[in-house]
Amino acid sequence: MSNEILFITFFLILCIFNITAFRFWKTYMYVLIAVYTVLMNIFVTKQYMLFWFAITWWNALYWATFLLTDLLSEHYWKKEAFKAVAVWFLSMIIFVISTQFLIHFTPNEYDYANESIKTIFSITPRILLWSLLAYFIAQNIDVFLYEKIKLFTKWKYLFLRNNWSTMISQAIDTLIFTFVWLTTFWWFTWVIELNIFWEVAIATYVIKLIVALIDTPFMYLSLFIYKKN
Repeated sequence: MSNEILFITFFLILCIFNITAFRFWKTYMYVLIAVYTVLMNIFVTKQYMLFWFAITWWNALYWATFLLTDLLSEHYWKKEAFKAVAVWFLSMIIFVISTQFLIHFTPNEYDYANESIKTIFSITPRILLWSLLAYFIAQNIDVFLYEKIKLFTKWKYLFLRNNWSTMISQAIDTLIFTFVWLTTFWWFTWVIELNIFWEVAIATYVIKLIVALIDTPFMYLSLFIYKKN
């Protein structure tokens, strides 16, 4: 099975989880945010090709969180969406602190997983830096723009507010992510050539736009569920 089919299938499953959580209780949506956060920091070590571009398995989970905050913005206003961002932030901090203590424990003679654990979690501090920076800024912009467009259009044109808020916030997120991830930021030394930097940034952004279009039907489904209930 191709990576593209696997990725789209996995993302659709995540969207179903999000809608199911929305259907029953918004608290479940906060639980999903925390679960996604932990999984993202593990899955980021898995790299693969998608539509000829190199990305990590983190992306499907990462973009699924934007659907959650859009659902909260749509039906519970920005206050609840900002709570979701705070839950993500706290989950990230707890996860990173825990893993850094974990890898520094001295294993006993029965341990067989220590080196694998160190391989997976030793990159966590770097992930934390660009994750906190990019996600926090992008999510806050997404929530802010979503509500502004919603009020400006008087609750009309769901497609417009869902996609425009995502397009703008993801453009900012992509630039921050690509810059921090592909440069050695302590001394600002480029890991890749500047023209390649823009190729990676643009390719990543295009994939994000495709994913944003995929999650739009789930936003309309949430309206149906909301009205029915």
